[in-house]
Amino acid sequence: MAPPRDEETPLVAAAAAEDDSPAEKGRSHTRDVHILSSAFLLVFLAYGAAQNLESTVNNVGDLGTTSLGILYLSFTFFSLVASPVVRKLGPKNALILGTSGYWLFIAANLKPTWYTMVPAALYMGFAASIIWVGQGTYLTSTARSHAKDNSLHEGTVIGQFNGEFWGMFACHQFVGNLISLALLSDGTGGSTNGTTLLFSVFLVSMTLGTILMCFLNKRGIKEEEDSQGPSLTFYASVVSLSKTVIRPLYDVRMLLIIPLMAYSGLQQAFVWADYTAYIVSPTLGVSGVGGAMAVYGACDAICSLAAGRFTSGLKSITIIVSAGVLIQTIIFLWLLLIYSPVSGVLGTVYPLIMAAALGIGDGVLNTQLSALLAIYFKHDTEGAFAQLKVWQSGTIAAVFFCSAYISLQAMLVVMLVTISIAYGGFIFLSLREKALSHSSS
Repeated sequence: MAPPRDEETPLVAAAAAEDDSPAEKGRSHTRDVHILSSAFLLVFLAYGAAQNLESTVNNVGDLGTTSLGILYLSFTFFSLVASPVVRKLGPKNALILGTSGYWLFIAANLKPTWYTMVPAALYMGFAASIIWVGQGTYLTSTARSHAKDNSLHEGTVIGQFNGEFWGMFACHQFVGNLISLALLSDGTGGSTNGTTLLFSVFLVSMTLGTILMCFLNKRGIKEEEDSQGPSLTFYASVVSLSKTVIRPLYDVRMLLIIPLMAYSGLQQAFVWADYTAYIVSPTLGVSGVGGAMAVYGACDAICSLAAGRFTSGLKSITIIVSAGVLIQTIIFLWLLLIYSPVSGVLGTVYPLIMAAALGIGDGVLNTQLSALLAIYFKHDTEGAFAQLKVWQSGTIAAVFFCSAYISLQAMLVVMLVTISIAYGGFIFLSLREKALSHSSS
């Protein structure tokens, strides 16, 4: 008697249908967000802590600070060309390749000289550009797929996924600085043995992060792939690259968001370069930098998770950004007009309060800028996130190069002027979009 093959087929089909069910797809999307967030935590807990130590560990001839300035200049330049690179490689491959630059930069710190640090910084600028454009593209693609497969509001899912990612990412400051504090608190602070052990631990962490990224599902970018053909002439490639870089600037929404992008990089660099040097070190000492940055990272993480949960569209983004801007403005005015170093308990508490407030502001900007770009620039996600990194890294590089020549008071004035311009542009965008939505309805 012939086997009942026609009865087996529906079972196989049912199993395949079950694998493609919305629940399975939903788990796949959320799994990718968990993996991406954890991988970035492992990579950046090492890089973030190393960056905080560069000016103290590699202080001969300002090697550390100069290397960071070169790194962010390289980051700025390569961000201009990162979009087509990510489109060619695909977001997952760009993420994996991008980690190699961070690995080499940490490895260079095991034998820090001009011949190791500068080339590593230059290459890391390229790696950073593609890993961040890849991150923005991958996370946005994952959120959209999850919303589509589960019939959810796209803006809400983008906000939630960005909240989880940036919340986990912000933990790198907390975890990385605690590792630094633990390994350098035995009196070997700046010694060769102490830093060698620390950077070796960081290399292991980065390797684990890179391996973790290999488990991400591939998410291809297919726009323009078929229409462009298998190869382009050099002239056509240059024209295509120019369009990729310039096209987002034709959108008035991007022009209104750019000041907020620039400010987000400026406030990060202020924390790394000025806050730690002028506020923390004089009152808590160099050893207190790790503790203050751990508080900064913890508040950044908590705020990122909370802000992501409440993000659903332009209205919620406007409210959250307004709160973050207000908090940071109060800190800058406090530092400019009132604050002076004091001894005792208040001397310890004040810098930590500032760290918490600055971390909250950074968490707000990270989550809301990513959500804003994902919502408004659906058809050119890579180009939008490339613009974000161009303006962020450009302002960070400027601060690293100029911090030695500008006073804290002057820097605070710059921060207040920049935050006013950035917030003004953002509010104009919000009012403009609200008016357009009313007129269209």
